[in-house]
Amino acid sequence: MAFSTRSTPRSTVGVTRARQGRLGRQILWVLLISLLLVVLGFFAAWTWRAPDLARLEPNNGKQPADVQSFAAPPPAAVTRQTEASPAAPAHGDARR
Repeated sequence: MAFSTRSTPRSTVGVTRARQGRLGRQILWVLLISLLLVVLGFFAAWTWRAPDLARLEPNNGKQPADVQSFAAPPPAAVTRQTEASPAAPAHGDARR
């Protein structure tokens, strides 16, 4: 392969610099404008659905009555297990 004897007027850029992309004011403006568009989109979606979010549910007034249906009875009194109980193991019979 023959090498060219002509010199190129363009400056060469290193591989790492070429892969990093551009920095500068233009990229900053692109990021800021895209962020502004995202915020405007969320605001538009929120205002579009705001009447549905502000509307009261038809069963909100029945909530105290609904809660009573889930009331559980109080637990039974706890009885202490003693050594005289047939279910209690003896001191020497404790299995590990």
